[in-house]
Amino acid sequence: MRKSFFVLSFLLTSGLLMAQKEDSVFIRAISDDILNNGKAYEYLRQLTKQVGGRVSGSPNMVKAENWGLKTMQDIGADKAWLQECMVPHWVRAGKDVVKAMARGGSRDLDALALGNSEGTGGKYLTAPVMMVGSFEELEKRKEEAKGKIVFFNYKFRNELVQTFQAYSDAVKYRGGAANAGSKNGAVGVLVRSMTHAVGNNPHTGAMRYDSAIQKIPAIAIGIEDADWMSQEISKGTITVSLSSNAHMLPDTIGHNVIAELTGSEFPNEVITIGGHLDSWDPGEGAHDDGAGCVQSLEILRVFRALGYKPKHTIRIVLFANEENGGRGGDKYAEVAQAKGEKHIFALESDAGGFTPRGFGLTAPDDMFAKFMSWQPLIAPYGASDFRKGGGGSDISPLGKTFATPLAGLSPDSQRYFDIHHARSDVFENVNKRELLLGAVNMAALVYLVDKYGM
Repeated sequence: MRKSFFVLSFLLTSGLLMAQKEDSVFIRAISDDILNNGKAYEYLRQLTKQVGGRVSGSPNMVKAENWGLKTMQDIGADKAWLQECMVPHWVRAGKDVVKAMARGGSRDLDALALGNSEGTGGKYLTAPVMMVGSFEELEKRKEEAKGKIVFFNYKFRNELVQTFQAYSDAVKYRGGAANAGSKNGAVGVLVRSMTHAVGNNPHTGAMRYDSAIQKIPAIAIGIEDADWMSQEISKGTITVSLSSNAHMLPDTIGHNVIAELTGSEFPNEVITIGGHLDSWDPGEGAHDDGAGCVQSLEILRVFRALGYKPKHTIRIVLFANEENGGRGGDKYAEVAQAKGEKHIFALESDAGGFTPRGFGLTAPDDMFAKFMSWQPLIAPYGASDFRKGGGGSDISPLGKTFATPLAGLSPDSQRYFDIHHARSDVFENVNKRELLLGAVNMAALVYLVDKYGM
């Protein structure tokens, strides 16, 4: 009996070691092919330079969808198609202008209307400025806000090493400043840009209006201008004249762009990989989220190049409308539910194309334990930091609808908010090797999930 036990243990251990060696060899083949032959950087060049910024509802959105579908077909997907969804259609419609007049002189501020905001119809709105550091301060001083342009000067917290924590802490002022200002009688709001970068690039991004309040203009300004305003306000009153043509148009038709490698054993069980195709307009949407889109396409390419036949169906999805509505992710989950699909895993890349550091996973403990067992196989390629909690806004509806395990690639975040939603988010600010390494790690994780399940 004891001898049989040792024989069984030896066989199990030997089998495990052989499987690990096989996995290690294949992941090395993935890495070698991507780092030597990868097309993600070229895909990104095409997306950014031939299409450019891709605001939901815009002509460039349509160009990007057509580019994505053709690229998937050229790579050799088993199937590729467009999945229709209605998307909001906000337009900037010209240059946003903010002129500040202070005791020490006047200054033209570098400014961008926030996404979804209503402008001034091209006319100048002129009013004195009231600066606050928080919603709580505005509430205490609300009587002063009437007839003013309220300037929310809330800074990124530099002591937060994880920069997404700093963003999460500050972004409520971008999203909610107009509502808070309007509720207290303000005629417009200025918001310190969501960044701790050196420089003065303004950063746009989505805001929202409550239906019960008056819609007032909402504009982000560069942080050097924000610091100048703060200094001048400490000396006396500042008056600002602002002008914006921004406005909403009726919803229009957009599409998720989807490609599929059909599973050889479990074709009805789906692994979803993706990023979002839309972006804001000041830059080219290179890191946010062109990088995630082309890394996902690279997984499709490398599996085809290596002749890998997945057990489960692998879907690449370039999601519509993440930036100001999330309707692409909602539609994808809605259609999947209507068709009775089974979604076993979803992976998103939407944190930039920087050096991969790890993955976050949202899943039950037993699945997380399996996920952690793969860390030694992936760590040699950079993504060694495996953590609980992860995913992305586009795949989150799958978690709610199907309780699908969700994962997100975690690149180094220190430079991400230098370029996020700013004119500096361009192709030239993406490093080819960092971008490809992200795809290597994503492909390795997808391979392991496909082979062993979750």
